[in-house]
Amino acid sequence: MSSSPRLPVVLLWHMHQPQYRDALSGQYALPWTYLHAIKDYTDMAAHLEANPAARAVVNFTPVLIEQLEELGRRIGEHLRSGSALPDPVLALLGPEPVPTDPELRLELLHACLRAQRKQMIERFGPYLELATIAETLGTPERIVYASDQYIQDLAVWYHLAWLGETVRRVHPLVARLTERGRDFSAAHRRDLLTLIGEIVSHVVPRYRALAERGRCELSVTPYGHPIIPLLLDFRSARDAVPHMRLPEHPGYPGGAVRATWHVEEAIRVFTRAFGFAPAGCWPAEGAISAATLQLLAAGGFRWAASSAGVLRSSLALADAKASEDPLAYNRPYRLGGTGMNCFFRDDALSDLIGFTYATWHGDDAAVNLGNELAQLARSYEGQGNHAVLIALDGENAWEHYPFNGYYFLRALYAQLAEHPQLELMTLSECLARGIQPAPLPKVCAGSWVHGTLATWMGDAAKNRAWDLLCAAKEAYDRAMHDMTDPAQRAAAGRQLALCESSDWFWWFGDYNPADAVSQFDRLYRRQLLALYRRLNLTPPAELAHAISTGHGSPELGGVMRRASA
Repeated sequence: MSSSPRLPVVLLWHMHQPQYRDALSGQYALPWTYLHAIKDYTDMAAHLEANPAARAVVNFTPVLIEQLEELGRRIGEHLRSGSALPDPVLALLGPEPVPTDPELRLELLHACLRAQRKQMIERFGPYLELATIAETLGTPERIVYASDQYIQDLAVWYHLAWLGETVRRVHPLVARLTERGRDFSAAHRRDLLTLIGEIVSHVVPRYRALAERGRCELSVTPYGHPIIPLLLDFRSARDAVPHMRLPEHPGYPGGAVRATWHVEEAIRVFTRAFGFAPAGCWPAEGAISAATLQLLAAGGFRWAASSAGVLRSSLALADAKASEDPLAYNRPYRLGGTGMNCFFRDDALSDLIGFTYATWHGDDAAVNLGNELAQLARSYEGQGNHAVLIALDGENAWEHYPFNGYYFLRALYAQLAEHPQLELMTLSECLARGIQPAPLPKVCAGSWVHGTLATWMGDAAKNRAWDLLCAAKEAYDRAMHDMTDPAQRAAAGRQLALCESSDWFWWFGDYNPADAVSQFDRLYRRQLLALYRRLNLTPPAELAHAISTGHGSPELGGVMRRASA
């Protein structure tokens, strides 16, 4: 039992971007990894560095770690030897002229406007002016009137707007470029590119240093960000949605072996990057099942985390009244026979940060959250085994906050670190403190999204995407019988892992923005095509055709606002 009278509070920031590199061209199809690196990953590290009393759990996906390393390396190689930059938007900061093809110019112009309108475009007068001009130039007929200088200036402001607030406030280059405002030279663009390369390259080392100083706990997600319960058993989706339509294939071929590979590879990549093995795991999308927890326990993890929605459904399986007990929440549980401790995030408090506080004054929002937590502390007084987990994406919410959440995050850490009834901790510290997990007899498979797995299966397009993946996996299994070269086998296995990512299935469905669906649809099919090529097989003709088209509203900021992990 905890000896501390204060209620433990854990902030978990999940850092993830899917593999945006086109496996066939080697170029990045979307810029979100390096953009979130220069904005959110660097700001989140800086806030932890600025407050010695701050504590948090920061979860990295291995596929993000590898992208950060590759992008930093390739930008450095370009600056040293002039090699090609890995992303067409980033390449606008390089020495090469803007492409002359009107279609490509139009695509680049639109790409440089993918920023949150109020907080990232309207904040900067020169950027707003360029964006306003783009409204008249941004058609196939008028793009010919857009000069190279105009597009290059737009690219500079796009990257300036995406810089983290903690960079903007201290770096003299940012001040100089901001003051200049227009007519940026090749030297100006190179200086900005150099800064971007430095920031991207320093993300992983910064968090490693924070962990070594005890300022944060680092955890990991299985390698390719797969939905482990679905890899193990398609029928697990019916735990929470009994009549869900499943794919035509009865299950994912060899799913248990693949799930184990994702866990083992995650630990390998994480350990190489940070110098120690992770104690905890945030499964992709907080998706768990009993078999998933057993797999993670076998992999050596001491804790995993999911959502209160999953806990509610799981408790109801054993006793309907148990799920109605408010004291049953905000505490760890242990699945019998596994030794695996599972924490469940407070969905309401997490969503306040993800969806509500962006429109509040930062100080007021932090005080409000402190008051909400203090009320819970009073409710749990004398219980001793409660700990509140607040978990969400560490990147997507902040572009909707003024100044990238600078004032809110600064006030948040100060408010929680100094609160007399609360104690900022990590999840491993909670266990070390002696907080006792309650027994969890059963697990209802689900995720942080409404406590179900319906975001990744059940829709006709999602199921078709699974069937394409199952067919590719069957082809992979056959090819492995004849493939003897270890390097080729390893490369094929890693390519398969990218195809198994949850992100592709997330975007399928007519409730998502059409542009985003189209981008992810194409990238998913390109990943499958690359897998067939690695297997020296002819890909099926259906990979040439779109799986789905979305009919939702246009995107904001280039990605759907996924403010929860």
